[in-house]
Amino acid sequence: MQVRELSIAGVFEFAPRSFEDSRGLFAAPFQGDVFAEAVGHPMRLGQTNHSVSSRGVIRGIHFADTPPGQAKYVYCPRGAMLDVVVDIRVGSPTFGQWDSVLLDAKDFRALYVPEGIGHGFVALEDDTAMSYLCSTGYNPGAEHGITPLDEALKLPWPTDVEPILSDKDIKAPTLAEAMTAGLLPTYDACVAHYRSL
Repeated sequence: MQVRELSIAGVFEFAPRSFEDSRGLFAAPFQGDVFAEAVGHPMRLGQTNHSVSSRGVIRGIHFADTPPGQAKYVYCPRGAMLDVVVDIRVGSPTFGQWDSVLLDAKDFRALYVPEGIGHGFVALEDDTAMSYLCSTGYNPGAEHGITPLDEALKLPWPTDVEPILSDKDIKAPTLAEAMTAGLLPTYDACVAHYRSL
């Protein structure tokens, strides 16, 4: 498996090998030993999630109060999506910056999103599935979002399809509004949490 750290520290792309034969295909998108060596700690598992989206659906940009936050390890078992991460950790050297990775059912690349990083994606095909390994369970009182259409962020959503968003994501604040409201995690708190893992 190949591993690459993105431009936002702590976010990693994992690219497994896949094996095809007359029966079909086999791939291992998550490998615990490789993950722990790259990230510096094992992946804690509190919940698994699965979503299916139509082309143009944008989910995110979501994050949770940190600590404890919610780290995610995500991959696409069907279809294709553009996965986007945003550094929303106040005080981070890359605060307000984003990076993206194409996840699809051809290469089975996966993305690790640590606690305190905003995460979202857009489905590039109908019937696109996303599988998530989450470090903690869903905690509605600690879940937040920023609008994926924040003009200041200039996120790389495709322009050839009308975006489809939930009411919650449409009404979410911009990054600047979330910062003013005190919703964002701090870089120092996140780094301290990572060191405790």
